[in-house]
Amino acid sequence: MKQIIALLLALSLPVFAFPTSAQAAELKIGFVNTEKVFRDSPLAIKAQKKLEKEFQTREQDIQKLVKQARDLQAFLEKEGLTLSEAERSKKQKDLANLSRDLQHDQRAFREDLNQRKNEEFAQVQERARKAIVEIAEKEKFDLILESVVYASPKVDVTDRVLKSLER
Repeated sequence: MKQIIALLLALSLPVFAFPTSAQAAELKIGFVNTEKVFRDSPLAIKAQKKLEKEFQTREQDIQKLVKQARDLQAFLEKEGLTLSEAERSKKQKDLANLSRDLQHDQRAFREDLNQRKNEEFAQVQERARKAIVEIAEKEKFDLILESVVYASPKVDVTDRVLKSLER
């Protein structure tokens, strides 16, 4: 008797576990390409321009140090044999110090830039999530995904999210 009940339960389980075709037809699914949102939304573009402006001076300073290091290296390669030992040693020490300072500045620049990017794009992500939830509730989506291998254009709501973020 127990075996018959177990068999009946096992056979009825797929009926309850998977929606029928009528239920599946009612399921409304959407997709958002978050990469496109972070690349093309007005908020993301504004954040990128803000970061470029904020870090422009530091980037130019680093480029000046790179040019100084190259020029000093070229000078040593060209004139190194004609310099006195003391002069050549001093220039090599200057080049080593300049290279060390340059590497330190570049590392600090990258760290600061990455931190600020994370801060700015966290705000973009928060606004995008709110827009997605608003669209989902307004248009009665059951599910909106943001990471899939393939999504048909008819379920892609990315453009609606971008329009929402323009407001």
